[in-house]
Amino acid sequence: MANATPRPCVITLSSNITTKSNHQGGQVNLVPAACVYLGFVAALFAGSLVLPGRRLRGAPLPDGTRRLYRVNGPALLGVVGLGAGVLAVVLPEALGFPYRNAVALFVVANLFAVAATLVLYARAPGPKRPRDLFSGVELNPTLAGVDLKLFSYRPSLMGLLLINVSFAAAQLERHGELTGRMLLYQAFCALYTINYFQFEHGMLHTWDIIAERFGGMLIWGDYVLVPFFYSLPGWFLVDTLTPLPAWAGVTACLAFAFGFWLFRGANGQKHRARTDPEARIWGRPARFLDGKLLVSGFWGVGRKLNYTGELLMYASWTALCGLASPVPYLLPAWLAVLLIHRAWRDDRRCREKYGPLWDAYCRHARFRMIPFVY
Repeated sequence: MANATPRPCVITLSSNITTKSNHQGGQVNLVPAACVYLGFVAALFAGSLVLPGRRLRGAPLPDGTRRLYRVNGPALLGVVGLGAGVLAVVLPEALGFPYRNAVALFVVANLFAVAATLVLYARAPGPKRPRDLFSGVELNPTLAGVDLKLFSYRPSLMGLLLINVSFAAAQLERHGELTGRMLLYQAFCALYTINYFQFEHGMLHTWDIIAERFGGMLIWGDYVLVPFFYSLPGWFLVDTLTPLPAWAGVTACLAFAFGFWLFRGANGQKHRARTDPEARIWGRPARFLDGKLLVSGFWGVGRKLNYTGELLMYASWTALCGLASPVPYLLPAWLAVLLIHRAWRDDRRCREKYGPLWDAYCRHARFRMIPFVY
């Protein structure tokens, strides 16, 4: 955050309608922000329609059908990265647009999420309840053949990546340098995003895609919460110029690497076991309880070590902010609450689904997220 005292700014909704907000000064017009935001989402949607990618069947849905997906997230991310690289050379100040227009973009993203929620609710067939606005009606709504639930991860994570890049652009513009803290933050966030799209095909077999309906909760999470809240540490790093001690940098790198290993390793093992009958985990054939529950690798140690790994990754790049403010640590604190609740929810759901077999699995993998603790 800038060290100067914040000045009132005016967010212009139209030529005649304005609303005041407390930001870093100046007048912020919603029109450019809306054009950039909507153009970004539209460009990603167009790319999802035309870019090459593997055509894969998803997991069986509750009605027994298996959707056909074009998994072209990696190609789309490559185009976004190329575009950002061109901007860095031709129009470098454009990379800082999200930082300079954060309030306007946040407002536009919320309006977009509300509009998308209402449209999906209105067009959904069958009887609907008011609470379905939040939880959703349709399981996998599509537009022009694109699964909107899977698609929404793209503006979510690519938007997060570009907002984070804007912090680096802002630091370079404001202070003429990129600190070690900022460079590590950018590297961690970029690796996380690239890895997601590298294994985007694995999303087709997740609970989110298979069983959760697409409503206001998921829409707001994808289009608002992830890009704007998950980038919280970056705001503090822009003006944090204190050198990062070597021991702190090494510790952050080790924590990120360990978390990445847990997160990607556990998710990868589960995906291979689901899709490859001959899968080997840690050099041995994958083992199952009653042919249903994986008890090899990470899944024989803990039931949700992938959640532990994800939390460690976010904690590692938040720790780069140091101890000057507790605010950045709202992110890992929120994730801890979210993932602990999700682990409890998953445990309850699996116990209902598998019955005594789940109890047997819990005796084998005794821990949820932290061995000998939880």
